Amino acid sequence: MSTKEIAADVVAMARAGNLDGIGAKYWADDVVSIEAMEGPMARIEGREAVHGKGVWWYGAHEVHSVETFGPWVNGDQFTVQWKMDVTQKASGQRMQIEEIALYTIRDGKIAEEKFFMPG
Repeated sequence: MSTKEIAADVVAMARAGNLDGIGAKYWADDVVSIEAMEGPMARIEGREAVHGKGVWWYGAHEVHSVETFGPWVNGDQFTVQWKMDVTQKASGQRMQIEEIALYTIRDGKIAEEKFFMPG
């Protein structure tokens, strides 16, 4: 599949509510996930570890809605804009999260996902 086809499928899967399926289908075994924050979840490497980060995140947040915009493709990369309405389970704080994700494709798989937050 081309980067354009993968990008379109990722967005279609997200809009259908199949966020877990994206990683299962497209993460490379050595995928790297880089967040726009410091701490233990800032850089995660490997399919199992990145999956574990997602399990932790969904366990810590109640997700009310997710909006997906894009994709925008350039060569072996594409971006997607995510808007989420979530509540942190520990604090009860409801918040709106907006981020841009940059995905790099290698051999038909997501080799890196990098998240950017508004400045």
